[in-house]
Amino acid sequence: MHKPAERAGAAAPGAVVGVLAFSGIVVALMQTLVIPLVPELPKLLHASSSDTAWAITATLLAGAVSTPVLGRLGDMYGKRRMLLLCLVLLIAGSATAGLSDSLTPIVIGRALQGLASPVIPLGISIMRDVLPPERLGGATALMSASLGVGGALGLPAAALLAENLDWHMLFWVSAALGVAALVLTITLVPGSPKAAAARFDFAGAAGLSAALVALLLAISKGASWGWGSGLTLGLFGGAIVVLLLWGWYELRTKQPLVDLRTTARRQVLLTNIASAVFGFAMFAMSLVLPQLLQLPAATGYGLGQTMLVAGLVMAPSGLVMMIVSPVSARVSRAYGPKVTLMIGALIVGIAYALGIVLMGAVWQVVIISCLIGVGIGLSYGSLPALIMGAVPVTETAAANSLNMLMRSIGTSVSSAVAGVVLAQMTVSLGPATVPAQSGFRVVLAIASGAAILAFIVAGFLPKQRRASAAAPAAATVPEPAPEPVRAGEIAGWLRSAGGGSVPGAVVTVTGPDGHQIERVHADETGGYRVAGLGSGTYTVIVTATGFQPDAATVSINGVGAVHDVALTGRGLLTGAVEAGATVTATTREGEVIGTTVAGEDGTFRLAGLPAGQITVVATLPGREPAAATVLVGDEPASIELSLRLAGRLSGTVTDPDGRGLPHATVTLTDAGGVAVASTTTGASGEYTVDGLLPGAYTLTTAHYQPVVREVALTGADQFTVDFDLQRQPG
Repeated sequence: MHKPAERAGAAAPGAVVGVLAFSGIVVALMQTLVIPLVPELPKLLHASSSDTAWAITATLLAGAVSTPVLGRLGDMYGKRRMLLLCLVLLIAGSATAGLSDSLTPIVIGRALQGLASPVIPLGISIMRDVLPPERLGGATALMSASLGVGGALGLPAAALLAENLDWHMLFWVSAALGVAALVLTITLVPGSPKAAAARFDFAGAAGLSAALVALLLAISKGASWGWGSGLTLGLFGGAIVVLLLWGWYELRTKQPLVDLRTTARRQVLLTNIASAVFGFAMFAMSLVLPQLLQLPAATGYGLGQTMLVAGLVMAPSGLVMMIVSPVSARVSRAYGPKVTLMIGALIVGIAYALGIVLMGAVWQVVIISCLIGVGIGLSYGSLPALIMGAVPVTETAAANSLNMLMRSIGTSVSSAVAGVVLAQMTVSLGPATVPAQSGFRVVLAIASGAAILAFIVAGFLPKQRRASAAAPAAATVPEPAPEPVRAGEIAGWLRSAGGGSVPGAVVTVTGPDGHQIERVHADETGGYRVAGLGSGTYTVIVTATGFQPDAATVSINGVGAVHDVALTGRGLLTGAVEAGATVTATTREGEVIGTTVAGEDGTFRLAGLPAGQITVVATLPGREPAAATVLVGDEPASIELSLRLAGRLSGTVTDPDGRGLPHATVTLTDAGGVAVASTTTGASGEYTVDGLLPGAYTLTTAHYQPVVREVALTGADQFTVDFDLQRQPG
């Protein structure tokens, strides 16, 4: 097994991080480059303002659809491959818009650009696969923050281009940046392991896409259509119905687009809720501060700046996010990503509250935007760590994509709410109507409240001592007691058969007469503590969902007692496979919960499994491994696996005189240049390599002059490759 750093190929980890972060910033720039054109689009495209608004809406809808779909495809078929596809779509969309002078091609181009939105979650997932653990925290923090960085830097750049060049140049600059990102990705970003072949959930993708389009269309168009109109209410109602049906279907299909059971875990669920709320809070800055800067000074509160100056005022917040992202990683390593998210949300909440009173000068706006940038940089850097610390490696891209989708939904709702507030609270300025200062203050107050709500939600996340983004969510084996056990206490850890903690288990302590004395729940780490007990003998009963109950007698005589419990599941799994195969059962988090060897008749039996979805893997030398999932419950479950024969390479290595050469080394590398096997020849120069999967291989031996042979396996092939070595000169 290669270390993550080795999988990165020839490119240094810093180069990989830089390219992926640059790609994320390019996608974020794409979303803001068009903002200066919005007021001018009706005149430029000879269309109404309601029609030209589709140039923004199309990007939003396309991004919502592509983010979960391409995230899942990345887990299945390769994250780098999907990342390259996103960049190609970005370039194609930018070129389409750059060549257009009418509404339809602009909307098509913007939709293609929106399909590139999954670049950021895909980049984070690639980092998890290819970077060494010590580099992962800071890298994912920077990648996550690139969304805010690109948004903040894009506004002044777009304003500068719009004021000095033809408006088509906005899209050609986007295309050029996309080409640069594509070339750098091809050159420097390595491929990452993909999951075993699986069936893509087309029905799930269609259902989620339909629900998201209906929901976001209603949110983004509700103000112009009327929030009480039949169309808006119908879309909201349709979105709810489709989401409910989609959830029902996803829970029953074997290979869902989104694993709702994983999503429902406390850490994942609360992180996604916090992301949506925080996305709402973050976007308020982009809605209020630029308008405040550009309103005429004649209003008494507007600062009378040009769009270019407004963009330059907002730009430092993007730089602050970039600077703070490594700080976010260090805080997460020291105290856990939960603490980092809470600190960031609190800073954002305070900054918005200060903005309610500090909006009378440009320097005040700079301070407020930078403070918000600090909070966003901290919080956005912690979100990938929280998500990746709770999902298997094989679901990283899908989980990160869903988290980014939740942020996007939050920003969409923020835009709608702010639009309603600012449209209702207005003042007259000559013949025009502009948002009132009180309207801006209400939006800032709402944003501050949303950030504080995100802080509260984050407070309910499971306690973590360290960031866990570098590893799957398999629970680590705890130390032998949460704290020193004091007199009159019984304390310990509750573990599963695989060594993982069992949070939430119920511990009941009864006396000799059977009466209950105390009942507690294990904490998030599986630790429990019962205090206030006198000397004597007690019965400790432990119950947990999916496990067999456990009871034991524990005595206390003047001192406390440590009582650790290893819980056994009540599930039974039987099945059939090739004789002698090793069968291993794991949870969805990768925790091994049982292993056995199939008998001579190929049957196997695994008892004591926890209830839930189990992954079963069978291996046997000379055959391809097989894996499947099975739902284990109170009733016995059964499964059959078939192991296909794997390929074999054999041959003879001979010296220059034609004699078999013993102890020569034969090395096999795959198409990616990774050494997959190495063997030495026997006494007569013979060698054999079994268990090879289909693919192209290169065989090399270098006992004398290096000799190279190539061979392609398509299944259970058996090839003979002989080496006739020449003597090395000198």
